[in-house]
Amino acid sequence: MVAQFVPDWKAHVQHPQPEPPAYTTLHGSHSVPKLAKGKPWIGQLNIVIQVVGSRGDVQPFIALGNELQKDGHRVRLATHNTFERFVLDSGLEFYPIGGDPSELMAYMVKNPGLIPSMESLRAGDIQKKRKMVAEMLQGCWRACLEPDLQTGAPFVANAIIANPPSFAHIHCAQALSIPLHLMFTMPWTSTRAFSHPLANMKTKSENQGTANFVSFSVVEWMTWQGLGDIINEWRDSIDLEPVPLTEGPNLAETLKIPFTYCWSPSLISKPFDWPKYIDVCGFFFRQPPKYSPPDELRDFLEKGPTPVYIGFGSIVIDNPAELTRLIVQATKEVGVRALISRGWSGLGNTGEVDDHVMYLDDCPHEWLFQNVSTVVHHGGAGTTACGLRYGCPTTIVPFFGDQPFWGSMISVAGAGPDPIPHKKLTSSKLADALKFCLREEVKIAAQCISMNMSREDGVKQAVKSFYANLPVENLFCDLLKDRPAVWEYQRKGKRYKFSGVAAEVLAGYAQIDRCALKLHQANEIIIDNRRWDPISGTTSAVISTFSGMAHSSANIFVKPIQVQRAMNQSGRKTPTEADITTPNPKSLEDPRGKSKESSSDEEITLTEALDSAPGYSAKPLESKNAAGSMALASASGLGGFFKHYAKGFFVDIPVAFTEGARAVPRLYGEEVTDYGTVKDWKSGLIVSGKNLTLGLGEGFADLVVKPYEGGKENGAVGGLAGFGKGLLGFATKTSSAAVGIAAYPALGFYKSIRSSLRNGTRHAIQQKRFEEAAFFVQHINDHAAVAGKVVDAFDSLMRG
Repeated sequence: MVAQFVPDWKAHVQHPQPEPPAYTTLHGSHSVPKLAKGKPWIGQLNIVIQVVGSRGDVQPFIALGNELQKDGHRVRLATHNTFERFVLDSGLEFYPIGGDPSELMAYMVKNPGLIPSMESLRAGDIQKKRKMVAEMLQGCWRACLEPDLQTGAPFVANAIIANPPSFAHIHCAQALSIPLHLMFTMPWTSTRAFSHPLANMKTKSENQGTANFVSFSVVEWMTWQGLGDIINEWRDSIDLEPVPLTEGPNLAETLKIPFTYCWSPSLISKPFDWPKYIDVCGFFFRQPPKYSPPDELRDFLEKGPTPVYIGFGSIVIDNPAELTRLIVQATKEVGVRALISRGWSGLGNTGEVDDHVMYLDDCPHEWLFQNVSTVVHHGGAGTTACGLRYGCPTTIVPFFGDQPFWGSMISVAGAGPDPIPHKKLTSSKLADALKFCLREEVKIAAQCISMNMSREDGVKQAVKSFYANLPVENLFCDLLKDRPAVWEYQRKGKRYKFSGVAAEVLAGYAQIDRCALKLHQANEIIIDNRRWDPISGTTSAVISTFSGMAHSSANIFVKPIQVQRAMNQSGRKTPTEADITTPNPKSLEDPRGKSKESSSDEEITLTEALDSAPGYSAKPLESKNAAGSMALASASGLGGFFKHYAKGFFVDIPVAFTEGARAVPRLYGEEVTDYGTVKDWKSGLIVSGKNLTLGLGEGFADLVVKPYEGGKENGAVGGLAGFGKGLLGFATKTSSAAVGIAAYPALGFYKSIRSSLRNGTRHAIQQKRFEEAAFFVQHINDHAAVAGKVVDAFDSLMRG
């Protein structure tokens, strides 16, 4: 069944009014510097925009990228390979992330809800989708670091803008320690105002607000169940620790990632329970492209009444011939002429000819929708916005995702009928919908919405929201104020922030040593494994530890079999050095999708079998015999067993108990003191000391303070309850302090050791930063003037 959107949000939907409501106030946590003319200015950033989805998902971000370019930023749009020309023609940099949007659309049509159909399971669609996600994760990471494919100019991201389905955004931002801003055209943040569009809520409950709120967590949880292992495997490849199962869902909300929603506030206002770092700004519209219609289209428009438009864009339909016949029959019944878009499904390709119908290939909606009386489409956000922009009454035939959401919005606003799920579409229902759209009151409602939207500028508001939420005070260079800081330099106990160009100039003039530079963390992202109590926290850690040990134990036997299988498939009994040191075929793929080597989905190479073993790299292997290769693979499983054992019993389980015990007062509504985050051995000792001294003090104080506070508020009963709280607080806080003496230092030493051993990604980022700076220093127009400015500013800074 197609997800039906039946939320309790009508109270939050505004019917068309002559004047649009004011934009949501931007409450970023940082002020935005202003130039004399009042133009927001935050310097020159390398911004990568990561987008997964259809053309309709990509198009709004092209408009956003063009607007950011006006303020001097370098903008790269990272999306599917098939949109390369679309992006480049818009004047933005393009980077391919892989993935086939047509396959994604076909999968979503077959599985509009969260539970995959048996047909998809039998066809192996789930595994194909998981592989595609893995490919796109790696593509998004490369998009943050790799040079431009057109010019070869180095590029390292200073900020990321992304839509949530790109999945890589938070993790890329964490690895690079740069700001992240999410933007999307459908609700993705928990609210009581309406349910998640993917939650498939068909009925209302007495506690609809609570059900709506919970639906967002349910969708996130189920998504993480399907992709969490893929994401964590990829995180490991860029030297990030795995995200705990309990933290993966709702990670953006936990980290309070800024979010901008790209729909018109004249249709639906910002829900009351969304925090200040979330904005509703308006639809994104690009500059209408220059378009000259072909003679056939111009003649069709001139030779009769204004036609209706029917099209389903990037939706992949199983039986396009049947849908074509249904559309033609409905338009005949109503007596209207129709422009039918062939789309990705190829409507009208059967060769049938009807005088009242013309089939279209690619035609810009910005031009087309000004020349039709009403529109019928799948309900993509971009197509919906464009139809409303030009005052077109709209019928939505949703297939999946947010499409029922937009159909409901259109219906409530009076600009169209109730949405017709595609599986329930018939010629008579479509005819009725067309008749509804041709009513005078529906036309007026659509025109009122259009008038309101004409006073909005969603793209500019989104840029303001992006600026307002940037950590401006920590983002820019101390020497070149309009350049982002990428390095930290310490002298005489003071920390300075340098841009790549500034650091390169200073190193060239022997003012600083490059070895003294450390990567600057403009926006540090820390993903904590939050514990709620000592029982569940410790149990979870124990289960995780034994699970890892069991998996590694299995690898002792499984990995040799995989190695043997790989050798058998290669047709050799003994691997050669080339077998072992050749990279994974996937790594040989050109980013544009041209593969130098291919392998079937079922194949596993020797390198893959060995590389997938924990702690093992195939490159140093020099063994020439099968027995040696298999023994080494088995040894990697044994090493994994002891790794999980040591980390679990000496770090994870003690820390889980310590954190869980310390968090107990939160269960009965009290604040828990934050002693800081353990990042290395130094911070581990500091947190351990605070937890010991302050924790013991608070525990003993609770024995006296809690009974007194309870008795003062509620008499004897309150005093008794306070005594219970005090006793519980004393027990948990002193227990936490006792175990934390060893747990926090152990965690700190583990993180320090891991950081020193897993530093490949950090070194790669450093190298990319140096290459980018060297490239642009060479291409500075007035090198002497810039160098003089940098050196003078540095001397002044050092003198204080």
